Formats: sequence, C-alpha cells, structure tokens
Amino acid sequence: MEWSISNQILTVAVGSLGGGLTHLQKGGVEYLWQGDPAFWTGQAPHLFPIVGRLTGGKATVEGEPCSLGGHGFFRKREAALVEKTTDSLTVEEVWDEETYAQYPRKWRAALTYRLEKNTVFITFHVENLDEKTLWFYYGGHPGFRMPLEDGLDFCDYRLKFSEPCAPKQMTLSDDFFMTGDAVPFPTENGEIRLRHSLFDRDAVVLTDVAKAVTLYAPGHDRSVTVSYPQMTYLGLWHTPKTRAPFLCLEPWVDVPARQGVVEEISKKPHAIAVEPGASYENTWSITLT
Repeated sequence: MEWSISNQILTVAVGSLGGGLTHLQKGGVEYLWQGDPAFWTGQAPHLFPIVGRLTGGKATVEGEPCSLGGHGFFRKREAALVEKTTDSLTVEEVWDEETYAQYPRKWRAALTYRLEKNTVFITFHVENLDEKTLWFYYGGHPGFRMPLEDGLDFCDYRLKFSEPCAPKQMTLSDDFFMTGDAVPFPTENGEIRLRHSLFDRDAVVLTDVAKAVTLYAPGHDRSVTVSYPQMTYLGLWHTPKTRAPFLCLEPWVDVPARQGVVEEISKKPHAIAVEPGASYENTWSITLT
C-alpha cells in the first residue's frame, strides 16, 4: 500500500513496507531512486534497531542475545497509517513476538513526514514499552537517482557540506566491517567529487562532518540537501563495483559492527538509551531545488 501527500511544490509518497519514501517529486520531476534489481531494489529504508551489519548477525543488549539482519527489521515490516492530512502523514510499527525473538525489547515506532515549501521533514519517534532500557541505533538510507538532469553524468556531481569541515572516513575491513579506525578523507576545495570507484569497497562512512550536505552539479539547478542535526555519521553508497545510477546519502546515529566483534549495543559510543515509559525523537530533512 502507498499513501501520498503534497503541497504547491512537492509530492511525496510513502509505502507501507517499512514506511519508506517511494516517490519524492518537485515540479513533476522524480528525485528519488525508483529501484532496479540490476543494482538495488530499495529506495529509502529506515534503519532500526541497528545500522549496518553485525558480526555473524549477532549482538547483545545488556547481555541478552540479539539476532538481526543488516540494518535491522523495521524496513522489512508492514507499517500502518495512523494519521494523514493533505501535507503530512504518520505511519507506525509495533513490536511483536517475531521482533522480540530477534531483539528482546518492546517498543512502538512512528514515522511522520511533513511538507514545508520544498522540504520534507522526517521524524522518527520511538516509545519504550518495555520494563528495561531500550537501546538502539537509527539511520536513514534515501537513494537519489543520478543524474538529476538529462545530459549529465554521475561524475559531474559534487557533495558540498553546509559549513567547512574536515571529514574522516571510518575504515572497513576486507569483509566490510568497521575496523574502529578513521583516516582523513580527501576533499577538493572542501567538496567531494563523485566517481563510481569511491564505492568499490562498499559504503564510504564519514565522521566529523557538517550537519547538512548538498548533492549538486556545478552550473545546474537541481540539487538535493539532506540535513541531519541529530546524527553523527554520514554514509555514502551505491552498489559496489558498478556504474549504478543512484547515490544514497545516509545519516546515521551510529555505525555497523567491528570485524570479529559481537557488539554489546549499549556500549556503542552513540547508542540511544530510552528508559521505560519514555520516548525518543529524531527529525531530519530532505530539501529539493
């Protein structure tokens, strides 16, 4: 199932599977990647209760075992519509026996999409329904079609941060797990020049970045800005070792597991803790020009 909202500038559609975006249009032009089994069938999943992959698919939460696939289960479950207006909607997922067997906590999570001019604000709201502390990570994973305009190429595009910064890249092992190290990431005049070879070793995971980044081609009008004031990391990704015609700009609270380490979720540096009866909210946004 799919639900749509719009204003005078944007039209947005959200799918019931994982509550992710399925369309993101301005002036009738589609900005969101539409999925292709030759590269990636996804579009814009939400990552909960983990980000990325776990060593052997295993972790613990306060010592209790977890068994979770990559990016968690939220993106693979049906969300229910709980509220809809012309320019906003909210969908919800709630724990059940299946999720509890993988991740032994009780929770309710809602996604709200709200349009304001040429921006869609996305709010992820989690309530702890358990008697124990709810520990988790959250992240977005929107993919944008590339190029955004006819006559351009993927390599014509740049990433520009909202303010000067010195990004560091979180290095990956040969099996694409985190090593725990970070090295300076090269930029050109403070910007990242896109090229397909950037993703030959899977995602580029950056830290020490500004809280917003713009995807644009110099001299051209269409751009995408992702703002993530509550996130620490930015993942960049397309299908490794391909000329995939999309780019994911992924704001993350925390990062995937380290090589060979069965992580304790509560011990990760930026893990979110929500006490029984309390809630957590994270708002980020996508702006189209």
